[in-house]
Amino acid sequence: MRSGRGGLCRLGVLLMSLLLPVGSAAAATITDAQGTRVFPDNPKTVVVFDLAALDTLDALGVEVKGVPNWAMSGELEKYRSDAYAKVGSLFEPDFEAVAALEPELIVIGSRSQKHFAALSAIAPVLDLTPDNNDFRASVKRNAEAVGKLFGKEADVAERLRKLDATTARLKEVTADKGRGLVVLTTGGKISAYGPGSRFSEVHDLYGLAAADPTIDATTHGQVISWEYILKVNPDWLIVIDRDAAIGRADTPARALLDNELVNRTQAAKSGQIIYLDPVGMYLTGSGLRAEQVIVDGFLAAFERP
Repeated sequence: MRSGRGGLCRLGVLLMSLLLPVGSAAAATITDAQGTRVFPDNPKTVVVFDLAALDTLDALGVEVKGVPNWAMSGELEKYRSDAYAKVGSLFEPDFEAVAALEPELIVIGSRSQKHFAALSAIAPVLDLTPDNNDFRASVKRNAEAVGKLFGKEADVAERLRKLDATTARLKEVTADKGRGLVVLTTGGKISAYGPGSRFSEVHDLYGLAAADPTIDATTHGQVISWEYILKVNPDWLIVIDRDAAIGRADTPARALLDNELVNRTQAAKSGQIIYLDPVGMYLTGSGLRAEQVIVDGFLAAFERP
């Protein structure tokens, strides 16, 4: 997908020039995952396909009209209401529903990024896909893009200052906490994620040493066994329950990990298995509010007596 990014950017710029009103001065130059482009300033009718982006927009008080048809929870539960038009799934837009809203801005992320060109034919598209190779910088870029576009720069700057401060504190705390292993459970199976991966912030940003720095940095993680977890024997086991995040009634992570091999690890013996907010890590992670909640949660876990 990224190999064609330059062509998509040029197409987006061309379409943007056609979509902006002639002679309009109400425009903002914004940098997103597609590059630097011109957008209509303070758009009023906004359609969102990405939950991390929706987390940022909602935290900043930006009104949206269309959202994915998804069983959202927590801060985003209100978007399940019929007051918000449903415009498809996280992965596949309902193009007719989008066009019917006559949006002034469409916001996408990693799960919907492949539809950038097609959606750009309807309205300007802001791509808030995070970059795993420079995760925190992309979180800031995306938040600042939204802040500039909607006149929320001061709020964004203050939130980013707090996020940086708590992250710095977290790195101090984790410096002598030993080694950690990040795992994701789904459908009774388990995968591990290490530095440079989708959930690399645990190591790269928060400073927790990796129990196994050789894990393949693939999108869906490295499939592992219970024997592997015992062999690596982490001091901390960081768990993301994907089934809980997407509303599946499969085996909960806590039940799945309550077995003889995992219980022999140092993490289990020390009571150092952390079950993260699954929605925050799997669906809204990289959102401005979600990132703060994640850091605060880690800090509370590592600072406990």
